[in-house]
Amino acid sequence: MASSGNGSVSHVFGELFKMMAGADLVHVPYRGGYVPDLLGGQTQVVFGTIASCIQLISAGKLRALAVTTAMRSTALPDVPVMGESVPGYEASQWYGLGAPRNTPAEVIDKLNKEINAVAADPNMKARLDGLGVDPMSMTSAEFGKFIADETEKWGKVIRAANIKAE
Repeated sequence: MASSGNGSVSHVFGELFKMMAGADLVHVPYRGGYVPDLLGGQTQVVFGTIASCIQLISAGKLRALAVTTAMRSTALPDVPVMGESVPGYEASQWYGLGAPRNTPAEVIDKLNKEINAVAADPNMKARLDGLGVDPMSMTSAEFGKFIADETEKWGKVIRAANIKAE
């Protein structure tokens, strides 16, 4: 199982799969790109992002077995979700915007409103869909809870897999 390094998203997604599926995969961390070894057969699987793999999948050089998100991807609509084979498996990479702690609430609310509007724009949504990116519009309070939940979930995986910082 190739990954982009110890503790990386691809590593912890694979560790969650190993735990939930009872799979015996050997983790092979890469500091550089793992794609040549994956395409050459030196490694057999990677939990890569759609954005990083979509061109190889579209070109027929890489086979997508499943997406790790809870819902099928608009970029890969024929690829099943991992949860269909491993019930309860869900893992998604996400990005968010933050502001300093003392930022006034009205500024946070305005930023949140504008960011959510951009994410809902049909042209932006189409561009993001093509990359396999699904915006999650939420309030700042919802985002705070989401971060706390994700921290708890992945902390358990990291502890169980005994992943250490390099």
